[in-house]
Amino acid sequence: MKAPLTVVKLGGSLLEDSAQRHRALSALAKAWQRSGKPFVVVHGGGKNVDAMMQKLGLIKKTAGGLRVTDDPTLQVVVSILAGSVNKMLVSELHQLGVTAAGLSGADGNTIEASQHPPIDGIELGHVGFVTGVNTMLIDAILAIGMMPLISSVAIGSDGALFNVNADSVAAAIATELRAERLLFLTDVPGLKDGRGEIIHELQLDEVSHLVGSGAITGGMLPKVQAAVAAMRSGVHGVVIAGPDQHITAMLEGKGGTHLVAA
Repeated sequence: MKAPLTVVKLGGSLLEDSAQRHRALSALAKAWQRSGKPFVVVHGGGKNVDAMMQKLGLIKKTAGGLRVTDDPTLQVVVSILAGSVNKMLVSELHQLGVTAAGLSGADGNTIEASQHPPIDGIELGHVGFVTGVNTMLIDAILAIGMMPLISSVAIGSDGALFNVNADSVAAAIATELRAERLLFLTDVPGLKDGRGEIIHELQLDEVSHLVGSGAITGGMLPKVQAAVAAMRSGVHGVVIAGPDQHITAMLEGKGGTHLVAA
């Protein structure tokens, strides 16, 4: 029987802020080293993409919390997510004593996708939704004691590249690998209610009310949707939390927002 596996998604501005990123990666490295259990890491990098687009004079457009991705934007997404951000994380984890193998979801058909339909009549371009997960490379990396570090660039059946929401990628991988836990590490300490207070425990049947109240908007919306999808697909526990919270504590049910079955 395989050891219980944890999938960690890194995102938000913590990937752009060096101090936050270091705290999150340090916590991740310690949890991996102390637990002796396998970890698979998925990362985004939207803020890094924003910064490069601004330098290039490209205008950011979103719909439903997803980045509208035309041809020039796709080039930036691939170069930043599968390139500079992925290798920066590999380097920093190495300095913390973790040997990580960086890859994109397109490598080895790890993340297969199809074009995302329009949202509110807005065409999203090269944005995909996950249609399949091939764990061959992930399993091989885990088998030699390394940590897979996967960027959210996916591939279509015809070889086209897609920009896929990293939260959705993390949920799909966690589901396929039958992960015990899925942790979303972001730049906020957890989900907040309408009064701005952290929700420590959120039942699945309460999510739609929270979304309808306007408490969950923007980039947090696809994150929550991915978390719900993972729970309903059999992932035992899902946590949304910030970089300053102890990962080991979160694995024990402490800190952040924990989604629980109704």
